[in-house]
Amino acid sequence: MVVIILVFSSVTTVSSGYRGVLLQMGAVKPAILSEGLHFKVPFIQTVQPIEVRVQKEENSQTAASKDMQNVTTKVAVNYSVDPNAVNKLYQEIGLDYRSRIVDPAIAESLKAVTAQYTAEELISKRPEVSAQVKEMLSKKLSKYYMKLEDINIKEFAFSDEFNKAIEAKQTAEQNALKAQRDLERIKIEAQQQITQAEAEAQALKLKKQEVTPELIQLKQIEVQEKALEKWDGKLPSVTGGATPFIDFNAVKK
Repeated sequence: MVVIILVFSSVTTVSSGYRGVLLQMGAVKPAILSEGLHFKVPFIQTVQPIEVRVQKEENSQTAASKDMQNVTTKVAVNYSVDPNAVNKLYQEIGLDYRSRIVDPAIAESLKAVTAQYTAEELISKRPEVSAQVKEMLSKKLSKYYMKLEDINIKEFAFSDEFNKAIEAKQTAEQNALKAQRDLERIKIEAQQQITQAEAEAQALKLKKQEVTPELIQLKQIEVQEKALEKWDGKLPSVTGGATPFIDFNAVKK
């Protein structure tokens, strides 16, 4: 029975996605146990498993922007423990490395970067802000045997007063843009009317230049010719006055 207990006590298994920190009488040994089956000294050595897979931490921090606006930033951070340094991590920090290192590092990085931008710049330059937070956070975690895999700023939340100010500014900008477009349209329409009036004036001027005394005389002749074409060859017997016309046909008879 004792032999069976000793056999089982001398065998340990490290699960997939973990590394084993070998402890001897409580002291951390240099050896790091990889995934699989391992032997240890019963009752003297123990193994502490530490996860080395990518872990996710979501954090929300409120900080002041460059223009002194309160900004609450919600961020998702993916990180992992260095598989080759789990013994140092356990020895120097322990198993509560998330609360002791990761969370404070995220908070410090967010506050430091947020203070470099105005509230509006945090929105318009979001990729740049994210890159700076990632760079700063990566340096902080690397000091404690952890690697930053990725970071995603999920949301910037501002005060109600700031949101109203942003909305009012956007409305004013839209109204100004509409007014500018209306002004340009009015200018174009006015220019078109001026161009049309100038063209009509020029055409009238050319027509006036074509009217000469000779043209007027020619028009009068054309009118007389048309009148003669319609005349039946008979002269009126009475004019507008009291003196009658003489009928030459009657005299000849």
